[in-house]
Amino acid sequence: MAAPVVVLAGGTGGAKLARGMLDVVGADLVVIANTGDDIEIHGAYVSPDPDLVTFWLADRIDERGWGLDADTFVVMDALRGWGDEVWFNLGDRDLALGLRRARRLSEGASLTQVCAETTAALGVAARVVPMADAPVRTRVRAGGRWWPFQEFMIRRAGAGPVEDVAFDGAAGAAPPAAALDAIAAARAIVVGPSNPVISIRPILEVAGLVEALRATPAPVVAVSPIVAGEVVKGPTAAFLAWAGLELSAAGVARAYDGLLDGIVADEDLPAGAVLPLLRTETLMGDAHARRRVALQTLRFAEALA
Repeated sequence: MAAPVVVLAGGTGGAKLARGMLDVVGADLVVIANTGDDIEIHGAYVSPDPDLVTFWLADRIDERGWGLDADTFVVMDALRGWGDEVWFNLGDRDLALGLRRARRLSEGASLTQVCAETTAALGVAARVVPMADAPVRTRVRAGGRWWPFQEFMIRRAGAGPVEDVAFDGAAGAAPPAAALDAIAAARAIVVGPSNPVISIRPILEVAGLVEALRATPAPVVAVSPIVAGEVVKGPTAAFLAWAGLELSAAGVARAYDGLLDGIVADEDLPAGAVLPLLRTETLMGDAHARRRVALQTLRFAEALA
């Protein structure tokens, strides 16, 4: 097996880039996925970002943009019929996956092991690795109170302004050996076009992860999630504003200050910027665009090495 290409991912942008990278490097792809969004609900352990990435890699993502394709919602409808408030919606097969994950974790399996079992069951050749096996949970302060991440996104509809962000458990967690080994052996590391604050920062907050990225000889490049000056999806603008970062490739580069060897974006950096830039179209609206962005990003990174 060739040296891996590592993608740090959370949310749809990171998942799309990972899918394009799968076309380029196949089984050499390793995705380190955000688990700060994880939630235990309906008796299940739900891991939204690792599952989102896996469903994209398996070509099983639903047209909704989340969950398994053509899933049904019989259980959620039944719960509502019994009078339950169902604010976190899960398809039936998605629920089955979460129930299985909860059982496997209770049996002593690690989250890394369960992710590997999931990718194998769906026929995915690439590896999807959680950022940590220990629980890390993102919380958001808005409207004068703290919200668990999923409640902020669903009950509050992701509405800002954001007042604070916390990553509970990150300082006491550690990256799995599979993540550290992939980073050390990588030929390139790509920070996906994900929200820098709530999708990528939880990964970087895990003790030892930043040090591993700084120690690897592999080039580290980021793909900006800002397209034509706007956010494609999600509350990235509100979180960048909280972090004091502009809504631009320059703001994204500042979010990863000291980690990057280059950045991919559809806009120029400010005059005088020294960070190498690949300027190209970054919107990934179809399979061809996903593969093109992935290939250009990888070639850019390898040229920096």
